Amino acid sequence: MTLIRASVDTDLPAITAIYAHHVLGGTGTFETEPPSVTDMATRRADVLGKGLPYLVAEENGAVIGFAYGNWFKPRPAYRYSVEDSIYLAPGLQGKGVGRMLLSELLTRCEAVGIRKVMAVIGDSANAGSVGVHRALGFTQVGIVESCGWKMGAWRDIVIMQKTLGAGDTLPPQDAAPPSPPV
Repeated sequence: MTLIRASVDTDLPAITAIYAHHVLGGTGTFETEPPSVTDMATRRADVLGKGLPYLVAEENGAVIGFAYGNWFKPRPAYRYSVEDSIYLAPGLQGKGVGRMLLSELLTRCEAVGIRKVMAVIGDSANAGSVGVHRALGFTQVGIVESCGWKMGAWRDIVIMQKTLGAGDTLPPQDAAPPSPPV
């Protein structure tokens, strides 16, 4: 049985190994050098420091995938919009693990006040990632053609989005009232 849970520090070696597999052998990420466990710990701490979820999928005590949301852009105005990231251990694509991770990620993002989730999917041929996002209500908003060179070819990115909660119909709870015109 697959368990989706918050990541912990001891998950970092498995998270790093899963990501390294995708960096070295896939086009879902445009990184070309696998980050170290220390690098991944720093990245995870950044996500958690923003109050955002960083999840793992676990089966029989082993981490088999991970997912997180991080601000779409680094500026504070983007703090209600995240970009999701999901990576699975080799051989687990198409078995429902990615859908479980993304579904729980969306639930937890909404719980912390996120209103918009973007998927920036490496390689327009990445039918699995496009499919799982579409199945969970994301819509495609664009393709940036030939913007990355990886594995001997130009690669596109597919941009998808999903609105959570009240979306843009209400201001966020912590938003300051508008300033009067000067």
